[in-house]
Amino acid sequence: MATGPVRLVVIGFCPVTTGRLEELCRRVRTLTDVDAVARALPGSFHVVAADGATTRVQGSVSGLRQVFHARLGEVPIAADRADALAALTGAGIDMDALATRVVCGGMLPPPLSDRSVWAGVSTVAPDHCLLLEPDRAREVRWWRAPEPELALEAGAAALRAALITAVDGRRGDTGALSADLSGGMDSTTLSFLAARHTPELATFRWAEAEAGNDDNHFATQAAAALPEARHLVVAQDELPPIFTDPGALADTERPYLYPRTLARVRHTARLLAGHGSRSHLAGHGADELFGPAPGYLYRLARRHPLTTVRHLRGHRALSRWPLAAVAAQLVRADSPAQWWLTQAEQLTGPPPPRRVPALGWGLAPLRAPMWATDDAVAAAREALRATAEHAAPFAEDRGQHQYLTALRITAPAYRQVSRLFGAAGVALHQPYLDDRVVEAALAVRLHERVTPWRYKPLLAESMRGLVPDVVLGRTTKGDFSADVRAGRQRNLTALLEVFSDSVLADMGLVSPGALREYLLTPHADISRDITTEKLLGCETWARAARQPQPLVNLLGKR
Repeated sequence: MATGPVRLVVIGFCPVTTGRLEELCRRVRTLTDVDAVARALPGSFHVVAADGATTRVQGSVSGLRQVFHARLGEVPIAADRADALAALTGAGIDMDALATRVVCGGMLPPPLSDRSVWAGVSTVAPDHCLLLEPDRAREVRWWRAPEPELALEAGAAALRAALITAVDGRRGDTGALSADLSGGMDSTTLSFLAARHTPELATFRWAEAEAGNDDNHFATQAAAALPEARHLVVAQDELPPIFTDPGALADTERPYLYPRTLARVRHTARLLAGHGSRSHLAGHGADELFGPAPGYLYRLARRHPLTTVRHLRGHRALSRWPLAAVAAQLVRADSPAQWWLTQAEQLTGPPPPRRVPALGWGLAPLRAPMWATDDAVAAAREALRATAEHAAPFAEDRGQHQYLTALRITAPAYRQVSRLFGAAGVALHQPYLDDRVVEAALAVRLHERVTPWRYKPLLAESMRGLVPDVVLGRTTKGDFSADVRAGRQRNLTALLEVFSDSVLADMGLVSPGALREYLLTPHADISRDITTEKLLGCETWARAARQPQPLVNLLGKR
């Protein structure tokens, strides 16, 4: 699209007509004017604009679509894959970045979680754009989260409109459409929105491994309300167990956060393709937008103390929060910089107390696992301290900051899930991560978005009349811990074999003996499996990074 001196291209999912895009671009005269266009477009996409000597590149505000940059000789270059730039420039592993991931695991917050594990490759933050000039690249912030000021009713109406646009726009894709239908509110919502105009919709879910998981009850009732759809339910014994083929690689862009289900996701994608699906809707991102973010209580206590007392009573009754520990956090006036410094100092400290919610600037305290070497811990601690020097909140409200933190941690992993589906010929769509959906959710008052008395109240209110009340009123969440335990036991030997010849151990980041003891020790819950999973993602990535692929191979896997 050419508009005056600026040329603009939108790449990705953006359900607007050429006429609408022309209308939005008419007032664009400088690259700064692109801000208004990007804020008005629905979907999830990259925007590239140029005014001659300078090119502006940006991804989505959720982090699902990212931008990376590096230097090829004296020329700054950009791409939507860090490993593509690494292949072009001959970049090796950023050992400090890898060590930090090994030590801090999946809860490593941004901006450290944004940091590329490829040396010399930089990641553009989701709220920034990249300006490529002849001799340099600059990152400039262009987006800020909306202030959470809307009441629940108004916010639900805006979210409803944004989700309808997001799902209806996917109907334009060629081929059959399928959607997850787990019985949970997130995926079931997408199935009902899609079925409004796609009666031949196919739904999919994994059956439950544990009798106490009530997903089946809610999924069955939801399926009965969609009589024209085809419903595919895959039994547990027809799926690859958790941790199957633990040495497999997702891709080389970054360590994958969810390797325990990697074989299962690939199997699912092939299965859907075999049943004719060419586009699939998944509910990724909904937990990050609508789930609990207890940090909201900090600001609420200063603005509405009586409301805070009621919320605290509810949370304490529901989750057994210890009053003294919660009160201590509510009166602590630390900054994001102080939070990072505290994590650095306490990295090798005792585990944090159980049931104590995170009311600060992070989602959880960071602790080094027993198998991390002293060198790895030292590198991670230095990275945490360095981050503190430039730490700034993503939003003034700690709860809003926590929502944005969660999105930026997981969205890049959901991009990798999309590639796994794409390899099977199925386009994976994740409407909750569309820019306007994210903004609609973030604009609602936090104490109405999060309450101890209702499960995901904003999403439930937005779908009233479109999704059965039995689903919107659900107060439980399916538990798959039995599935995880069974898979770990069945594949323990394979896990031990992967780590018996560990590349991370060769790099001096992991102690093999301590790790073996950790894997063989009986587990009281699945927390150790989650820690093992994050380490496995680093291990498989590091193995592949030592033998980088030619660029042509990467481009073939997009």
